Order: sequence, then C-alpha cells, then structure tokens
Amino acid sequence: MTSTASTVLATIGTVLWCIQMIPQIIQNYRHKDTEGLSEVMVFLWCACAPFFAVYFVGVDSSIPIEIQPHLFGFFCWIVYLQVMYYPPVQRSKRQIIIRGVGFLIFQVVVECAFIIPLRKIYLDNGTKWPLLIFGIIASILLAVGLIPPYFELAKRQGRVIGINFLFLCTDLGGALFSLASLACDSNDLDIMGCILYSICASLEIGILCSHIIWCMRFKWFSSESQQVQDLETQSSNNSSCLDPEVTIVGGGGGVEQKKEIIDKEAFETPAPSSSNSNESTDIYEENKLDPTATLVN
Repeated sequence: MTSTASTVLATIGTVLWCIQMIPQIIQNYRHKDTEGLSEVMVFLWCACAPFFAVYFVGVDSSIPIEIQPHLFGFFCWIVYLQVMYYPPVQRSKRQIIIRGVGFLIFQVVVECAFIIPLRKIYLDNGTKWPLLIFGIIASILLAVGLIPPYFELAKRQGRVIGINFLFLCTDLGGALFSLASLACDSNDLDIMGCILYSICASLEIGILCSHIIWCMRFKWFSSESQQVQDLETQSSNNSSCLDPEVTIVGGGGGVEQKKEIIDKEAFETPAPSSSNSNESTDIYEENKLDPTATLVN
C-alpha cells in the first residue's frame, strides 16, 4: 500500500515538473524579454540536472523519479537558450549555439560515465556514498540557483518580475508531491531527496511571499499607491504644457497664425490712391538702385 501511494505521489510530482517550465517558456516567447529572470539561476539549474539523474537512477528510485531530472534539465535548457537570446542578455548566436550544444554534451557524458558503474556498485555492494556526492552537488547547485532571484527581488523592493507565477506554483507543487512520495516510502527513506525537495520548496515559497508582501505594501493596502497614480495621471495630462518641444511647436503655430492674419489684413486693406502709389513705386525703384537708402514714408 505504501509503495502504491509513493508511486502515485511521485507520478503527480513528475507530471507537474514535466510541465512546470512550459508557462515560463510561453511567457518568454510572447514578451520577447526575460528581464528579472536570472541567467545564473537557469544556468545552475541546467548544470544540476545530470547530477540529479546520476543520483536518482543510481539509487534505483521509482521510474517517475528517474524521469524527473531528465525532463527538468530539458526544459531548463530551453529556458536558458531563451534567456541568452532575448534581452536584456542577448548573446551572439555563436555563443548561444556553443553553450547550448555544450550543455547537451556535458549531460550525456556525465550520465554515461557515472550511472552504470555507480549503480552497479550500489546494487552489488550497497555502497551509496559515491552517489551521495552527486546528490549533494546537485542539491547545492539547485539551492544556489534559487538565490539570484532574491537579488532581483531586492532591486524592486520584493516585487517579482520576469518569473511566471504559474511556473513557480507548478514547480512548488511538484516539489511538495515528490517530497510526500519519499515520505510515504517508510521502508527506505531517501534523506537526500527529502533535503533536495525541502530546499526547493522553501526558496520558492520565499519568492511567492516576497511578492505578496510587496502587493500588500504598495498595491493592495497602501494609500500612497492611489496618490502616486493620481500624480502620474496629473503629470501626464500636464505634460503637453511642460514639454519644451510642445511649447515651441505651439509658439510656432501662433506665429504662423499671426502672420496669416497680418497677410489677410494687408490683402483686405484698400488700395492706395494713384499719386501715393506712384510715389511708393518711385521710392521702391530708388531703393533697388541704392541698397543703403532708407525707406521714407
């Protein structure tokens, strides 16, 4: 009965971890921007995936748990490519290809080099400490990878930017169900796995709580937020009066309007008498001949 419950919980956790990165991938693709999503975090998550695979496959975990790190690493690899391609990072295509292919080669080499011999040692002799080294390395990389988002939170007073909340909640659910599956297996409790999922869940809960606190401070229960919105609306309405370019354009339009009125008045002014016209014509001709001459009425 315990084995069945453990398998069911592990399967749910695996399904959640299989689809956890899909909302983040979709968001990155739609926004064409990954600001707030730490490149270091995704890099470390990609790096920890093969170590998790060595550990879980080596200790002969349930099949869903063994599939979990491979799917996790694959989706993290896609997100890492997006982070490098979209702003604000925007690496060159050559660097993206080199790093992307390099991670795939790294994962294949690590798994092929260590899973088969360490699994044989564990099944034949019960020696587990070599696998524990891989599990510890993976746990450290995963935990350290969740620290950079906290620096992003500090820049924005705790607000979460760039991280999809559906991805975060799905990842948290996967960690909790996987932790529950390990707890149900009372015959052989996997301490390393429990530590891993506990660290992951704790840090993700911290990110969610940080954004909730930010909303409470600046969005939901803050009277200052309404004042800030009113000031922004007022400043946008008065921007045309305060913008020098708008003033210049308006002034120019006024000058043109005045010029048109003057021209219209001059056009509508009655024509002068013939004697005055002749006198003006003589003075005009004289000014043409002598540029220094002064027009005398």
